[in-house]
Amino acid sequence: MKKLLASYGRDDEFRAVVEQIIADEEKKNNKVLARSLRKTLEGLGSRPQSGSLSRLVPFPDEAKDFIHRIEPRHGPRDLVLSRDNVELFVGLIQEFRQADRIRRHGLRVRSKLLFCGPPGTGKTLCAEVFAGELGLPLFHVRLDSLISSYLGETATNIRKTFEFARRQPCVLFFDEFDAIARSREETGEHNELRRVVNSLLIFIEQIEPKGFLIAATNLDSHLDPALWRRFDEIVWFEQPGDAMIQKYLAQAFRNVQIAFDPSVYSHQLHGYSYADLAKVCVQAIKLSVLGGAKSVSETDFRHAVRDAERRRMRKKKLE
Repeated sequence: MKKLLASYGRDDEFRAVVEQIIADEEKKNNKVLARSLRKTLEGLGSRPQSGSLSRLVPFPDEAKDFIHRIEPRHGPRDLVLSRDNVELFVGLIQEFRQADRIRRHGLRVRSKLLFCGPPGTGKTLCAEVFAGELGLPLFHVRLDSLISSYLGETATNIRKTFEFARRQPCVLFFDEFDAIARSREETGEHNELRRVVNSLLIFIEQIEPKGFLIAATNLDSHLDPALWRRFDEIVWFEQPGDAMIQKYLAQAFRNVQIAFDPSVYSHQLHGYSYADLAKVCVQAIKLSVLGGAKSVSETDFRHAVRDAERRRMRKKKLE
């Protein structure tokens, strides 16, 4: 493991160490793990990259309280996107991998994205998968630590965060962005928040990240109007329609046996977010495991949907 970490950023050495780890696992008869590592390594080799793996710069002490690194656990097969969004992200990845070629023509590479959409529609998951496809580390901005109770400190904390993104090739992800980017026109907002938004506008305008800056919000109507033009792309995440629900269900059950056709339930699940659908599918699989069955039955799925409906009804009552 020490050798693996020491070889980070040097592809040949990195792969040699991984091959050694795979060989050791094969000798221990851990064939499942060995095959999984081999598949992952081959997947890395199949991705066209603009260069070697991104080397991490020394993590700055001044930003360690605001930025948390996330290790990607999901891949493209775990994400369901509309055709428009797929085309958009393919274009962004192509630009990133040919950034030097674009800049030689005096053109800017798109690197600042705003994700908008209801909760549970895949914004955070998309940022994770996007970072993994780019081969960039993913850093999540912790807004609870970033927003200070002391006057003037929040803007300073934002500056430190953006300085880190300027130096480190990464995907820097702001979730619940509206918490620090609310409209300055809203009544009741104090002068300190207005100063924070003013600083934020300047930082976003000036930064040219070596990777990507992604901000996500469920409340796009609350954002300051001046923010919109600061982003290179606005990416909209919608609640899934019948076709997207069918596609999600097919992917969710791809690694388990099922004894029914889940697509017939797509209309009944209309209005569910991807997060809601994930809970239904996981619960159905759990019920089949607890029942000792070899496949997920339609009864398991119906019970899972019933549980989801109960949660939704209670949520509506609270609203």
